[in-house]
Amino acid sequence: MAHPQPPRFDCGHLCLDFLTTTHPEEQLHTPAALRTWITAAHLVPEATPLDHITPHWLLGFRELRGHIARLVRPTPDRAPDPRAVDLSLARVNDLARAATPAPRAVRSTDGTLVRALDRAPDRAALLALIARDTVELLTDPDACASLRQCAGDNCPVVYVDTSRGRRRRWCSSEICGNRERVARHRRRADLARARA
Repeated sequence: MAHPQPPRFDCGHLCLDFLTTTHPEEQLHTPAALRTWITAAHLVPEATPLDHITPHWLLGFRELRGHIARLVRPTPDRAPDPRAVDLSLARVNDLARAATPAPRAVRSTDGTLVRALDRAPDRAALLALIARDTVELLTDPDACASLRQCAGDNCPVVYVDTSRGRRRRWCSSEICGNRERVARHRRRADLARARA
């Protein structure tokens, strides 16, 4: 069995990082995987118990992810369906309304102040945090103008290009960029062998 991919947080917005949980394969396949992502994304303080997450939660998170993808991923081969886009936008707005637990400063066992929540976060509260980030992205003209889809072969990752000159081509130079450089090297080597 393949080892699970570590969560990625390099796309420039939490909602875009959330979309990466489908690539290269589904990563939110168990409540434990969802707990790992929620903690790694800092949606909750590190020591927050999340044992109440059930398989039912996965459906809500995957649904939100699908709506976000419809709103931010380009569809070059066809025009987006305006009704589907409007439905996704309405759903994201609806999810963003949920109340979230209030943060508190509490003393840890060593006496230092740490962040905690006033109550355990429910599914609606955690979905609201991601939905609100989506609203922030969609209403930021500069971020929207800088949205790019990775130029890597079969890579669906969308990111905010904040590079100098807005010339970033890949979601990650270490992942897709490296694959492209290796493929280019192989093509050159194959061409050189064919000419020899």
